[in-house]
Amino acid sequence: MPGQKKTNPQARMRVTEHLLELRKRLLLALAGIFVAAIGGWFLVTPTLNWMQEPLRKVSGQAPQLNFQTIGAAFDMRIQVSLWLGVLISAPWWIFQIGAFIAPGLKRKEKIYITTFGLVGIVLFSGGALSGMWVIPKAVSILNSFTPDGSAMLLRADSYITFFMRLVLAFGLSCLAPEILVVLNFAGVMKAKTMLKGWRWAVVLAAVFSAVANPLPTAWPMIVQMAALIGLYLLAVGISAINDWIKAGGSLRPRFGKNRRKRKHSEASSASEQ
Repeated sequence: MPGQKKTNPQARMRVTEHLLELRKRLLLALAGIFVAAIGGWFLVTPTLNWMQEPLRKVSGQAPQLNFQTIGAAFDMRIQVSLWLGVLISAPWWIFQIGAFIAPGLKRKEKIYITTFGLVGIVLFSGGALSGMWVIPKAVSILNSFTPDGSAMLLRADSYITFFMRLVLAFGLSCLAPEILVVLNFAGVMKAKTMLKGWRWAVVLAAVFSAVANPLPTAWPMIVQMAALIGLYLLAVGISAINDWIKAGGSLRPRFGKNRRKRKHSEASSASEQ
């Protein structure tokens, strides 16, 4: 009714409404992954051939992956199709993260959701591609430790799982700093809170880099750790700017305001004379 005050002017949601919205977004994200996995099922064979390419370059011949049980090949095809589903549907489930945060944003701030989605896709894709770049080098270095005159018998589930986990780990690790920015824009976490936990951020970056990086040398781990810390500091910086703007600051230049002050002071001094 016109003329009546809104009972919920700030569009706040109760806890139960947040939980219902979370369930809705999770179901939509899972549905998107499932649909993409169905399409990924038809890409499993070329994907497996591509995954074995690092082994082929190392040995110089077609690699032979061993299956331990009669149903292991079928299980592996399901796992690879689900993995492809996660990669293919990344824009969809990243959008669902932004859509879950959107109700907590003001109308002017909701325009950032599109930006968050695009940046999230770039970060996840960049992380996944970096994982794909690391794997051939890891296979080559680790294979160099095989003694002469011996053969390396690889279990199919072990190698394929190693490949898939590494790619997903790199992709999600690059996406984590953006989640901090999204939480900041939603008013859940301040930049000061993020900065206070910098020690934990450094420790987590070091542990993740040590666990996720399969190379025995330290330099790849250090580079990955530095990249994660850099993304974390960038997230803190963006969040600090957002907190400053919300507190009444402005990113607009103050040349016009200073010019008006100068004119006002000149006019007042002229009137005094």
